[in-house]
Amino acid sequence: MTSTTTPVVRKPVAWGRIALHVGCLAALLVMLYPLAWLLATSLKPADEVIASLDLLPSRLEWSNYSTALGGVNDVTIWRLLGNSLLIAGGAVLGNVISCSLAAYAFARLRFRFRGPLFAFMIATIMLPHHAVLIPQYIIFNQLGLVNTYWPLILPKFLATEAFFVFLIVQFMRGLPRELEEAARIDGCGPFRSFFKVVLPLNRPALITTAIFTFIWTWNDFFTQLIYLFDPDKFTLTLALRSFVDASSTSAFGPMFALSVIALLPIVLFFLAFQRLLVEGMASSGLKG
Repeated sequence: MTSTTTPVVRKPVAWGRIALHVGCLAALLVMLYPLAWLLATSLKPADEVIASLDLLPSRLEWSNYSTALGGVNDVTIWRLLGNSLLIAGGAVLGNVISCSLAAYAFARLRFRFRGPLFAFMIATIMLPHHAVLIPQYIIFNQLGLVNTYWPLILPKFLATEAFFVFLIVQFMRGLPRELEEAARIDGCGPFRSFFKVVLPLNRPALITTAIFTFIWTWNDFFTQLIYLFDPDKFTLTLALRSFVDASSTSAFGPMFALSVIALLPIVLFFLAFQRLLVEGMASSGLKG
C-alpha cells in the first residue's frame, strides 16, 4: 500500500493585520500619555513639577493628595464634590426630561411649521455658547439668580441642548408606530403614550444623553466661573483655579492631585455605563 501525505499549507503572514494592531497600540499610548503624565505629576515634589522633564518622580510625594483632600479656601473636598454632583445631577435630570419631550414632539406629533422649527433647532448647534452668554447673564442677573445654581441647571429643563434632542429624535424615528396606534386604540392620549410606550423604549438614547450631560457638566469650567462667586458654592473644577491662586506656584503638586480626584467620578461613571453608551450611540446617533 502506498501512503499519501497531505502537503501542509502555510498561511501567509497577515502583515496588514499586524500593522493595524501596532498602529492601534501606538495610538493608545499617545492618548494615554497625558493621563499617565497627570498621575505621575500628582506625586512629584513641588520643585520637580515644572523644572523636571522626567515622567516618573524622583520620590513619591503623597502629601500632595493629603493637601488636596484638605480642601481649598476653608471649603472641604466633600463640599466641593457635593456641589459638583448637585449641578451635574440637576443637568442630567433636566436634559433627559426636556429633550425627550421635545424629541417626541418633533418625531411623532403633527403640527404646523414642524419642519422649519426642527431645522432652526438643529442650526443652533452651530451657535457658539459665548454668543448667548451675555444675554443669559443679563436675564439671570435681573432675576437675582446669579451666584446660585439655577443658571447652571434651569436651562437644561428648557430643552436648550439641540444635540440631545436630535439624538433622541433619530432613535424615536426608528420605533414602530404600530405600538402607539395600539395605545391610542386602548384610549391613551399623546402624553400617556409617551410615558407608557415611547419613553421606556428610548432607554438607550436616554442613557446616552445622561452620560454625555454628566461628563460635560462635570468638566464645565467657564459657565461655572461666570455665575458662581461664593467659595462655598464652588465645584471641583473651580477649586482647581482657586488652588493655584491661593498658594501660587507652590501648589502645582496638590493641584494635579485634585485633578486626579476630580477625574475619578468621570472614569467610574463611564466604566459603569460604557456598554449602554455604545448601545445608545449605535442605535440612535448613527441612524440616518
